[in-house]
Amino acid sequence: MSSMIKRIPSGFSLIDKNWGGIYKGGSYMVIGSRKSGRTLLGLQCALEAAKASEVCLYFTLMRPKDLMIQAASLNFDIQSYMNQNLIIVVRVAPPNDIYDMYNPDDYLVEYFHDIITVVDQYKPTRIIFDELTPFVGFKNLDFLRDTFLRTLENIEERDITSLFIISEPATQKAQNIVEGMSQFVTGTILLKKESGGKGDRFQSGQVIITPNVGHTEGEFVSEYRIEPNKGVTTEFSLDRTKTQTFDETPRLIKSRNFNAHTKIEMPLEPYAFSNVYNYNDFLLILNNQIALYKSTGQTFNLISFKLEPSAQMRGLLNMSQLQNAIRLAASKKDKICVVENKIVVLLVRGNMKSVVDLMTNVQSNLPNKDLNYINAVLEFISIFNQEIDERFENAESLMGTVLSVESSLQNYQPLNKYIGE
Repeated sequence: MSSMIKRIPSGFSLIDKNWGGIYKGGSYMVIGSRKSGRTLLGLQCALEAAKASEVCLYFTLMRPKDLMIQAASLNFDIQSYMNQNLIIVVRVAPPNDIYDMYNPDDYLVEYFHDIITVVDQYKPTRIIFDELTPFVGFKNLDFLRDTFLRTLENIEERDITSLFIISEPATQKAQNIVEGMSQFVTGTILLKKESGGKGDRFQSGQVIITPNVGHTEGEFVSEYRIEPNKGVTTEFSLDRTKTQTFDETPRLIKSRNFNAHTKIEMPLEPYAFSNVYNYNDFLLILNNQIALYKSTGQTFNLISFKLEPSAQMRGLLNMSQLQNAIRLAASKKDKICVVENKIVVLLVRGNMKSVVDLMTNVQSNLPNKDLNYINAVLEFISIFNQEIDERFENAESLMGTVLSVESSLQNYQPLNKYIGE
């Protein structure tokens, strides 16, 4: 059996015509400014996967309706493929507040780790990340390059074809970031949008496809246009007043029974990568946080939520419902671990306001908003808040204090009393 790496359609005419497609298991980067067509290229690549009955995992920062409108401009009914599990859309919340922290790199790297977690969950053959820009603002560029390279290697080991979309750099630091990352991908696609003013009703510009590995056909440069139903294309007539349209939507597969991961209506809230960890992984993260505290003085809190068994017996609340409320209430950078009837949260912002905000948000995310229900269920939820101090040498000693029977008897307080309800 031949082990030669195959080339597969990219959905972009310049690549498919001159390179014969993209390498299966290869990694590519699209670089372009806003409205240059970069999202359309991502959708064109996703459409090719769906046409081949392959699973494509599409990470996006866009609102659901905006993504559907973009896809519709390609005559691409993305919801139909979502219902078949051929395209799985994951809306990602950008890390808006971590750049003010002492060292945001420790938290940005978690986003790259979470890509692999989600990939392992859905096992796609292609992934599109639209866009990567908010997640690459590392202070240490060497750390960013190492993190990105490890992420690519993990994806490539799974024989997954990847396309990462990133903004055209506007500063020298951004240029260094893009150059540092692009050296590791199989090839790059640079979209240089025209400024307009030529009376053309189509958006247009220049595209450069550059190989880093393979694609011995070399680099190609061409004009491109964004046309209805075609998207980003280099195949257009010189007559700029006419547009050829055609249906690129393949027939839907009728013979398969699908158990959809996604629904027709996408969630309005951004998808948060899971920040729930098993006990051993949580200890590793906690030890890193303790080391950061000892070296920089950056404090943090460990908060344990305990649910009394009688709450489940009465049908008021179970552990899964409480865990979901805490997950929704916690920030992306906070970490969660479930231990028996306790849910422990590593709250990286070590101040009382963050503690109270978390508890208030947990109350707001309980499964029933009725005031009588909330007053009843809060009697069965108690919390223990432990701020890091010099007594704790490692994660085991800190978790031991929080989870001990003695702490359960002496230090846990009802949630409603703690937040002054």
